[in-house]
Amino acid sequence: MALDRQTIDPSTLDDLVNRAVSELAAGYGGVMIDIGNRLGLYRAMAGAGPMTSHEVAQAAGCAERYVREWLNGQAAGGYVVYHPASRTYELTPEQAAVLADETSPVFMPAVWQVVAAAWADAGQTAEAIRSGKGVAWGAHDGRLHCGVAAFFRNGYRASLVSEWLPALDGVVPRLQAGARVADIGCGHGHSTLLMAEAFPNSRFVGIDTHPASIAAAQALARASGLSDRVEFALADAKAPLPGLFDLICFFDCLHDLGHPVEAARRAREALAPDGTLMLVEPAASDRVEENLNPVGRIYYTGSTWLCCAHAISEEGTHVLGAQAGETRLAQVCREAGFSRIRKAAETPFNMILEVRH
Repeated sequence: MALDRQTIDPSTLDDLVNRAVSELAAGYGGVMIDIGNRLGLYRAMAGAGPMTSHEVAQAAGCAERYVREWLNGQAAGGYVVYHPASRTYELTPEQAAVLADETSPVFMPAVWQVVAAAWADAGQTAEAIRSGKGVAWGAHDGRLHCGVAAFFRNGYRASLVSEWLPALDGVVPRLQAGARVADIGCGHGHSTLLMAEAFPNSRFVGIDTHPASIAAAQALARASGLSDRVEFALADAKAPLPGLFDLICFFDCLHDLGHPVEAARRAREALAPDGTLMLVEPAASDRVEENLNPVGRIYYTGSTWLCCAHAISEEGTHVLGAQAGETRLAQVCREAGFSRIRKAAETPFNMILEVRH
């Protein structure tokens, strides 16, 4: 298709080219962030003040000439500070929170594993978009599962016990006294284990369809010394749950299901009469134009190759996508038989819905 170049506005074109160059730089930069994390380069710099490239290389056990080039790229991206007079490099406390502290709620390097998986799966995703066929969660590159688990882990660690559970009416006292909890779509089990650690009198069941994730969750439970109060099992979200539960959770997964109404209905059937269903879902407005921001872009992109793809693979009734919004999620719950739904809390990345009989 030939374009009439006389209709192109030079200023608008320059803006788009500059944006594309910035994104190319970000793509390169993401690889370097991942490498810096793998090699411990950020951790070597954290809290150490200004360092020469030789000092950084020695501290991380790496080759200086490579490290010097890596540092210059990091400085160009604003991820380390360069001091020209001393020719040293410094990782500020803010940069360390994002790049070096694996317990920080804003630690970002692990999520680049998800981006790497997206590139690895690009051919599969293109074919799915062309054909309309689905792609199950377990059919993706393995870096996806580890990257997603690591990304959500720190957000859950920062907010789940301290903010989200207290925002639910009467749930914390019940957990303290001793409750039964089901975590559906538990993945590597980080959400399950955080609750189990905080509430030793309660008992927890984590459920997922992905064998490798369940194996990882079981290993984490053993390593954490929590196997006495936590169990993980392979099961489908549409399958009946074993017994009654005081709290049932779906962490960032209900929108992935091809049968979300049926899954929510199974949860309602397994809830104690005064039990609570907690839905943690990606932050989203009901209106597309209000989601056109960096967080919405991340979620719409992930939704294209992950969330919608998995729901389609289940040949179900819904393809909600990661930006389903509160209204559609509430409608799913009402169709499942729930009558009381409210937004209990929210963050830039998540909304937390409290759902009751």
